[in-house]
Amino acid sequence: MNQFTTEIIDALVKKQDITEVFRSHLEMAINSLLVTELTEFLDYEKYDRIGFNSGNSRNGSYSRTLHTEYGDLAIQIPRDRNGEFKQQTVAPYKRSNDTLEDTVIHLFKKGITMAEIAQLIEKMYGHHYTPQTISNMTKAVSETVDAFNNRSLHNRYVCVYLDATYIAVRRDTVSKEAVYIAVGIREDGSKEVLAYTIAPTESAYNWQELLEELKDRGVEDVLLFVSDGLKGMADAVFTVFPKAKYQVCLVHVGRNIMHKVRVEDRKEVCEDFKMIHQAKDAEAAELALGQFCEKWSKSYKKVTQGLLNNPYLLTFYQFPKAIWRSIYSTNLIESFNKQIKKYTKRKEQFPNEESLERFLVTQFEDYNQRFASRCHIGFNQARAELEEMFEQLHEPTN
Repeated sequence: MNQFTTEIIDALVKKQDITEVFRSHLEMAINSLLVTELTEFLDYEKYDRIGFNSGNSRNGSYSRTLHTEYGDLAIQIPRDRNGEFKQQTVAPYKRSNDTLEDTVIHLFKKGITMAEIAQLIEKMYGHHYTPQTISNMTKAVSETVDAFNNRSLHNRYVCVYLDATYIAVRRDTVSKEAVYIAVGIREDGSKEVLAYTIAPTESAYNWQELLEELKDRGVEDVLLFVSDGLKGMADAVFTVFPKAKYQVCLVHVGRNIMHKVRVEDRKEVCEDFKMIHQAKDAEAAELALGQFCEKWSKSYKKVTQGLLNNPYLLTFYQFPKAIWRSIYSTNLIESFNKQIKKYTKRKEQFPNEESLERFLVTQFEDYNQRFASRCHIGFNQARAELEEMFEQLHEPTN
């Protein structure tokens, strides 16, 4: 018998109102969840030595009142010193609680396991819910999954980022599988997750199928695709979108180079390589590439040959300068994938592909709503030039 049950029985014996028991335990559960959320954000426990000189730390809390059917809850919202922590347990400015189903779905989106949600809901509502019952509640998201996968897409995108991340899912046995994700930026600078697919491994063939899906759902023109340089990726892009351009992620190229040079040379090689994508224009970049290869060809011939034979290193210089920093790497989509992985840490595995899809689409929908009206850096300044580039796609060739 746990403390919650003991207090309920005690209140009933004394003929007291058990609402206060529910209220106090709900208040305690939400505040505990907020503290846990900040710990996950900072990535170290309170008073843990690993947090010393980490660049960020806990910075007290501020009070909020949340109205519920059990009475007002005194909520303590924790803060970090850098002001970067944005809690998601209690919606900003919200003063009343959701329905049970909305609460379950909200916790599910945050990566809380079914067993943990069941325990929390028991404290909130005083009834026992099995993890399977909670799982059934999240199946309401299935309609959202279907709508997401069948929605029409915009006809033009300036660039589309392609990247895969690995998440554990059960198919008889448990294994990490590739989640393919495509994120696009429109002419107005707004971003959205366009599509996704799940497969045991990453391959150019599966990427081509996803690109064909984009075309079937209304995408006609894409100026640029950016990916990590998976073998065969460029061919897959040009097969589906022959007029598009392709940029290999220079951050990935740089990482690969670092694995192929001696430790004592890495810092200098890294600085020299940065000169290629930090050049003032395409001509200066070509010169920097030539100088890099000339300097290091004797020591690392295969590295320099690989660079010289890669036609997709400097594609981004063909675009407006205002957006160069956004399109020479896949950093934009990788940071999003990292956030998804952060929420899956609490789940050792997804019981099936459908469960994984429900979780993913809740993340994608939040992302799309958040950035639907925000202009990505540099795209507003480049709008006229980008419009001209789209027009050039349809000019007749001699």
